[in-house]
Amino acid sequence: MWYAGKLIELGRIELGIDDPGLLYGATVFTTLRVYHHSLDDGRTNWRGHRGRLSNSIKTFGWQEPKWERIREGAEVLGREFPVLRITIFPDGREWIVGRQLPEDLVERQEKGVVAWLAQGAEFRRSLGEHKTGNYLTAWLALNQAKKYGAKEAILIDESGNWLETSTGNLWGWQDGRWWTPPLTAGILPGLMRKQLIDWLLSQNQIVEEEPWTADLVLGMEAIAYSNSVVEVVPIHTVVGGWGDGGTRGQGDSWDKGTL
Repeated sequence: MWYAGKLIELGRIELGIDDPGLLYGATVFTTLRVYHHSLDDGRTNWRGHRGRLSNSIKTFGWQEPKWERIREGAEVLGREFPVLRITIFPDGREWIVGRQLPEDLVERQEKGVVAWLAQGAEFRRSLGEHKTGNYLTAWLALNQAKKYGAKEAILIDESGNWLETSTGNLWGWQDGRWWTPPLTAGILPGLMRKQLIDWLLSQNQIVEEEPWTADLVLGMEAIAYSNSVVEVVPIHTVVGGWGDGGTRGQGDSWDKGTL
């Protein structure tokens, strides 16, 4: 890992007992996929990840980090790891951890996954438009989903509208067009989400950014989620009760091949 300008071989760092990152989860982070070991590869989208971190730091009034040092650490770890998680503390310290892609990523992309609908209030994120270290609700939802044999959890708002998954943004296909929940719903402005919207619009595809009400979801022909690491993964089955209170699976109306 890389921490505060140094490469660290041991799997631990030291934090003060009064560190707000430890006490309150006061950090912001981004997770990026390094394509071809290069931060300058367009698909890595280094500028986008840096921009999102910078926006959150300015919004919270935190100290500006040393971006050249962050880039140095990302380049060092990016030579070995395809996935980097970059965390920034309020005083500008950086902490970068590398990891591998999910072993079953290709299978997920080709066959899709099961998702669980997280309906409890304890699964609703605060500051949803920022990736903060206080990711407890998403973590709780994902771990609960695993108990139902699901790979993802779908988060909802107080009205039952679908917002996003525990790790990504939602996508749907219906009426010959693409659908994704709007940023005004308080979801994370995913970088892969933006890249997909820009690419789809450049291909003269229609993208509707509308709230995912129960009626809208019931009409979806296919559903998927996206993030910068897994790109796009279809969701072929949703469990946990939704719409009319039942469970909907792939069946004849969910065509994974559409995604």
